[in-house]
Amino acid sequence: MTTEPDLLVTDHDGVRTLTLNRPRRKNAVTWEMWARLRDALIAAGDDPDVRVLVLTGAGGAFCSGADVSVLTAGHPARKMRLLSQVALQLQELPMPAIAKVDGVAVGAGWNLTLGCDFVVATPESTFAQIFARRGLSVDLGGSWLLPHLVGPQQAKRLALLAETIDAAQARELNLVTWVVPGAEIDGFVDDLAARLAAGPPVALAQTKALLNEGASSDLRTALAAEARAQGINFATTDAPEAFSAFTEKREPRFTGGWAMDEQERTHA
Repeated sequence: MTTEPDLLVTDHDGVRTLTLNRPRRKNAVTWEMWARLRDALIAAGDDPDVRVLVLTGAGGAFCSGADVSVLTAGHPARKMRLLSQVALQLQELPMPAIAKVDGVAVGAGWNLTLGCDFVVATPESTFAQIFARRGLSVDLGGSWLLPHLVGPQQAKRLALLAETIDAAQARELNLVTWVVPGAEIDGFVDDLAARLAAGPPVALAQTKALLNEGASSDLRTALAAEARAQGINFATTDAPEAFSAFTEKREPRFTGGWAMDEQERTHA
C-alpha cells in the first residue's frame, strides 16, 4: 500500500506550491513534517526558477498546528530549534509568499500564514492562537509577528485569551489580506501568483527584505539599506528592460538577469 506524502510540492510557471497533506488530522504537522517543510522552504529559496511560493493545506483545512498527539523522542529544545528554522526560512524567502487558507488555521498553523507576505482566506476560515488552551506559550514566531502586525494589546488579546476569530475579524485586524469566496479562491490566488511571478524577481526580493527590516529599523538605517538595494537592482537587466518596455509601449519581460552576463556575452 502506497502512502501519499504529507507535504506535496508542485511547480507551475514559476510558482511553487507547498501543500500540507494530512487532511484527516486537519493538516496537523508532525516533527518529521516540520523538517520536510523547512527543507522545502530552503529548496524554494535556492531555486532561481521559483518566483512565488504558495503555502496551503489539503482537504478543507489549512493547518491545525503541531500534532501534539504524536510523541517523538528528543529534547524539547531541539524541537523548538526546528520550529525556529521553519519560521526564519519562511520569513526570509527572497520571493513573495502567499498563504491560501480554507478552514482552520490555529496555533503554529496560524503563525505559518502570518509569516507569509499575503494571506488569502475564505469566509469559512477560522483562526486561533490556541496555545494557552493547551498549556503552552506562543511559538513559530507569533511573539514577534503578532505585535508587529496588530500592536501589543490586540496581540495579547489573541494570545492570552486564545479566542477563535473568523476571516472577517482577521481581515479587520490586518491579519488577512483578502477574503474570497471558496469557489473563487483558487483562481484568485493563481492570478495573484501570476502577477507576482511576472515582476522583477531581484527588485521584489530587495523590496520584501527592506520592508521586513524597516519595521524594526530607524529612518537613517532604512535609507542606507534602500541605497544599497538600488545598486543591486541597477546591476540587473530588469531596470533597462522596464525602460525599453515603457518607450516601446509593451509589457516588460523581467528575468532577474545580471547585466554583466549580458555584457560578457556581447563581447565574447
